[in-house]
Amino acid sequence: MATEGGGKEMNEIKTQFTTREGLYKLLQHSEYSRPNRVPFNSQGSNPVRVSFVNLNDQSGNGDRLCFNVGRELYFYIYKGVRKAADLSKPIDKRIYKGTQPTCHDFNLLTATAESVSLLVGFSAGQVQLIDPIKKETSKLFNEERLIDKSRVTCVKWVPGSESLFLVAHSSGNMYLYNVEHTCGTTAPHYQLLKQGESFAVHTCKSKSTRNPLLKWTVGEGALNEFAFSPDGKFLACVSQDGFLRVFNFDSVELHGTMKSYFGGLLCVCWSPDGKYIVTGGEDDLVTVWSFLDCRVIARGHGHKSWVSVVAFDPYTTSVEESDPMEFSGSDEDFQDLLHFGRDRANSTQSRLSKRNSTDSRPVSVTYRFGSVGQDTQLCLWDLTEDILFPHQPLSRARTHTNVMNATSPPAGSNGNSVTTPGNSVPPPLPRSNSLPHSAVSNAASKGSVMDGAIASGVSKFATLSLHDRKERHHEKDHKRNHSMGHISSKSSDKLNLVTKAKTDPAKTLGTSLCPRMEDVPLLEPLICKKIAHERLTVLVFLEDCIVTACQEGFICTWARPGKVVSFNP
Repeated sequence: MATEGGGKEMNEIKTQFTTREGLYKLLQHSEYSRPNRVPFNSQGSNPVRVSFVNLNDQSGNGDRLCFNVGRELYFYIYKGVRKAADLSKPIDKRIYKGTQPTCHDFNLLTATAESVSLLVGFSAGQVQLIDPIKKETSKLFNEERLIDKSRVTCVKWVPGSESLFLVAHSSGNMYLYNVEHTCGTTAPHYQLLKQGESFAVHTCKSKSTRNPLLKWTVGEGALNEFAFSPDGKFLACVSQDGFLRVFNFDSVELHGTMKSYFGGLLCVCWSPDGKYIVTGGEDDLVTVWSFLDCRVIARGHGHKSWVSVVAFDPYTTSVEESDPMEFSGSDEDFQDLLHFGRDRANSTQSRLSKRNSTDSRPVSVTYRFGSVGQDTQLCLWDLTEDILFPHQPLSRARTHTNVMNATSPPAGSNGNSVTTPGNSVPPPLPRSNSLPHSAVSNAASKGSVMDGAIASGVSKFATLSLHDRKERHHEKDHKRNHSMGHISSKSSDKLNLVTKAKTDPAKTLGTSLCPRMEDVPLLEPLICKKIAHERLTVLVFLEDCIVTACQEGFICTWARPGKVVSFNP
């Protein structure tokens, strides 16, 4: 795809990149694909997806990988950074006729070395339950397409359940199934259970229990993806109508909404502690939404086309005591600060819980997340304290956005510093969405999402751009012009307006649902690298590597800093 002459540099595929924690490197020998390694002709086909499961077997190599390419579905032992991929021996391989796999999900709760439950959704609307270890197909749901005839866009096991799973379709409907129940031989009849702003939930009306247990109708247009919160209590959905909707899953209540800058939202992900949600979509942006405050707190602009996947990296999220004395402790303390991996999770969680405590020192938090898109680029982003807590005294990262040294105690980091007139602090951004909201107290009364375990890392500061925002935005503008930015909106005073799905999108601009670009901080990516020839459809953060995949059907492993293993041929 690389062009000759001047354009060659722009189209060069990157095989490594450097962040603050070190060098990430593509492991050529760890590339998974179809056994013949021939690039897949992806025109008109469904996105390549990847699912992982660990079987906890005694060999120490319990990771398994499932991916779909066109009409094919593969199940391999995943060797990651440890050994070269062996494509000659898939554990299971299936080729489907008349329909294509679109998505899949392992039941992590029931997986063993002898058996694993894998759900596979299809382009014609069916859902299959298979065991790729036993090479069995146990059940087929919506077989006659009496429940929904449209493409399955997302399928996931309900967290903590051995039998319940949720399926989303391009019809805009979601269905809750139980693997123990049948689907019936006639089309289901429904009874309204609950109705709210732009959503309705129905139960299945029948004499005997049958699937689906529930039918959710959400927004307008395709329901592109959903994600459960880390504690399984809340469900975030993104739709083609451009809305993020967050529900309390058990009580079937709408917790909050957000609107894209324009176009549909395609992907969604929760932070490891459940406090933030990141979305991506057809506005080429990543948008960070606060679960507690129910408001947009930042947008990220780095992609030149639609964003197809967003994901948090729990292994590079860092939590640091911001008292300067912490940095003058023992070498062991400092090594703990820089430690990379899962075994610091409990300590990190306890320190994170101090963040909102009034009787302890402030704690500095940095979340790392990534995104990939149709522009074939991988972007990594840091979400830092100055974005998360804009009402805190302006100190540390905002005064030294890009040049701070993580090992030196920041000035004024005792949490009560004041900005003097002589400081070179940029003026605070106007934040129309930082006005008091009733949503804050409402969220608190409903109960907040349980803190998840976040492993500590080393990265600390975001590349938040406060200057030349508009100029840069227009320079990098995609060919689909951000035309909504020029629409005059008089609804900025209606911050708490609950917008109906059929509302003119332009009317939401300048409200808390969709703040204007200048009203929220604009993040810049830490790195933005072209890593494939075809659009990227997969981004997974594992403990020792990052996994990406493109529409040609190549699943790539990027070793984290210090994790490269030399392969023996």
